[in-house]
Amino acid sequence: MATRIKKVRIPLYIYLFARYFGAGVIVATAFIHLLDPAYAEIGPNTCVGMTGGWAEYSWPPAIALTSCMVVFLMDFAAERYVEEKYGLAHGLSAEQTDAAAGMQRHGSIDAAALRYSMSHRPSHLAAAPHHSHQHLHSGEQDYPALSPANAQSTESKELEMGNGSTEVGSIDSEKERAVTTAFQQQIAAFLILEFGVIFHSVIIGLTLGTAGAEFSVLYPVIVFHQSFEGLGIGARLSAIPFPRRLSWMPWWLCAVYGLTTPIAIAVALGVRTTYNAGSFTANIVSGVLDATSAGILLYTGLVELLARDFLFNPDRTHDDRRLTFMVCCVLLGAGIMALLGKWA
Repeated sequence: MATRIKKVRIPLYIYLFARYFGAGVIVATAFIHLLDPAYAEIGPNTCVGMTGGWAEYSWPPAIALTSCMVVFLMDFAAERYVEEKYGLAHGLSAEQTDAAAGMQRHGSIDAAALRYSMSHRPSHLAAAPHHSHQHLHSGEQDYPALSPANAQSTESKELEMGNGSTEVGSIDSEKERAVTTAFQQQIAAFLILEFGVIFHSVIIGLTLGTAGAEFSVLYPVIVFHQSFEGLGIGARLSAIPFPRRLSWMPWWLCAVYGLTTPIAIAVALGVRTTYNAGSFTANIVSGVLDATSAGILLYTGLVELLARDFLFNPDRTHDDRRLTFMVCCVLLGAGIMALLGKWA
């Protein structure tokens, strides 16, 4: 809502807290809430793990590794597809390609930055949109970021006064292509992340819906668990530059996440008299889903969320105080979720 309603302003540190606390939550979820339960369900020392082909190998890490590699291949294929579709790998020099690829990788493509890498125009033209990216992705600026529409309007006005309407049309075309490229890559990474989280939400709903005496302990823990995960994916979703024709998509993605667990709970309540969470088949299904989700969230958490923000982001803030805050948020999120693993 803050990206669409001008009067709604989220303080910078609140946004950074949600973004990086959520990243820590997602990484801890992969290890503590998914991979560990998978061992308890289909690991070597379980009923499933000591039966038939399940006894021949330690399957939880193998399944997690497989899903991690599949996500890597999907991510790589999506990035190559976008590069080929928009000609970024062929129409630029080696130096310009590297610059453009770096901006694409972090969802940071904007018209001014891409134009500068391609034609080396004066840097003052890139100032406003570049600050917009830093505000969303690295917290470099304290003032509110320009929306894509406002940034495009401001840049067009500057160029109209200096260079005429022909160049404005060219720059607008570049910006449209750049924003589309950024959207394609960011939404692909986000959908993979949400897919892994939704897998886990289904298991949580089934567990809560069939809980017995442990419900009073399980319920508040799962409420916190789902809230923290929602905080993390919501902060990531807010930074994706959705085109106007897809303005409905973020609402739909939020609804899918919010409704998955309640629907799973309703299903579990309907079959609780016949569903046995400790049965052989139930353990196989939940164990495979947990291990698969663990691999997905391990890749997205470590690569898409942490590595790309902290290690490979050329626009990362140089403010040590802000960096310390961001790192502490990651550690706090991971620590709290690891602690919740004691109960659920």
